Amino acid sequence: MTNDLGSLMRQAQDDDPLLALQATTALRHELERMEAVQVRRARVAGLPWSQIADAIGVSKQAVHKKYGRS
Repeated sequence: MTNDLGSLMRQAQDDDPLLALQATTALRHELERMEAVQVRRARVAGLPWSQIADAIGVSKQAVHKKYGRS
């Protein structure tokens, strides 16, 4: 299975439910990785946890718990 987001999106709509599930899982992992990169970039840029949390749509505590120790 390729990690190209476009390919994964197409595969996530496959008629074979197992292939679609595998692609959906791969998409979720890739999006989580991308989110972590963007959170790090925001912190390096000096943005406070509260702004990052607002952008993600979670509480400040939730984003800090997930990304604050890495």
